[in-house]
Amino acid sequence: DLPMVRRLAEKGAVLDSEVCYTRETGAVQSHLLSSVLLPQRGLTTLVGRAGKLQVIGQIRVKASDHLAQIVYIAPDLQDQCNTVWLHLIDAMAIEAGRRGAHMLTAEVDEQSPLFATLRHTGFAVYARQEIWRLPAGYPLTARPLPGLLADETDDDQMDIQLLYSNIVPRLVQPITVPSVDSDGIVYRSKGRVMGYIAVSQGKGGIYLMPFLHPDVLGSEAAAILSAVVAYVNRSVRTPVYVCVRRYQDWLAESAAELGFERMTQQAVLVRHIAAGVRQTLFARLTTPALEVAAARPPTSNISPADRGS
Repeated sequence: DLPMVRRLAEKGAVLDSEVCYTRETGAVQSHLLSSVLLPQRGLTTLVGRAGKLQVIGQIRVKASDHLAQIVYIAPDLQDQCNTVWLHLIDAMAIEAGRRGAHMLTAEVDEQSPLFATLRHTGFAVYARQEIWRLPAGYPLTARPLPGLLADETDDDQMDIQLLYSNIVPRLVQPITVPSVDSDGIVYRSKGRVMGYIAVSQGKGGIYLMPFLHPDVLGSEAAAILSAVVAYVNRSVRTPVYVCVRRYQDWLAESAAELGFERMTQQAVLVRHIAAGVRQTLFARLTTPALEVAAARPPTSNISPADRGS
């Protein structure tokens, strides 16, 4: 399969935004090939054939979160979908379920033919997001920051979790958790954690996923993003990407104010693999009636001689 994987890797689509915007195009292809030669933990690559058509797909399973992400599909759809793609997507869902995942997710451009194909195979839109890009070395004007930025520590976990649960809608909380490969930056203001920014870095770029409290105003949000870009040393050499989800769409204005340009609008698609039991059914247990006889006192059959012995 290696010649086929090498050939098709140049024509694929990346459905994991973090991977897409932090790795160079050639790096994504070589990563796909190396995952076949040297299988990596959590990564699974599948191949499919139907006559002359050949397809490949890769998923990444986060066993601790019971979540799987479609990383790569090749070749990318340019027109109507053939059934071989449908079979590949179903096979990825089955493989993810075998590895303990309850949901399979994908991030795809809503204008892409692949979006309609995934919807046809049982995926539902759980969230929408925009990707904003800042060119490498773009000069940012320093802005006053009323709070303090610091690297995430173990002591921040409870505050971060509370912030996350207050910002992210309950429906999408299981699928929007930052990657374990990302680094966390905490923003504190007046003694409270008012922001958390997950930072993923690679040769292709820097990918930011911010979680800012609604009380953080537009000017303060712009100052936070600007400070995070300055905080990451590699931002002068590589472009910076910000993922703005629909439930935080007010951050788009702050990104535009800093010089970011909107690249694409994506849908976060989810396909449930495991079905939950909504109501437990119990079979009625029938047992024969028990006959209860009156019991005599235990000493009624003991003679006076026995009692004294």
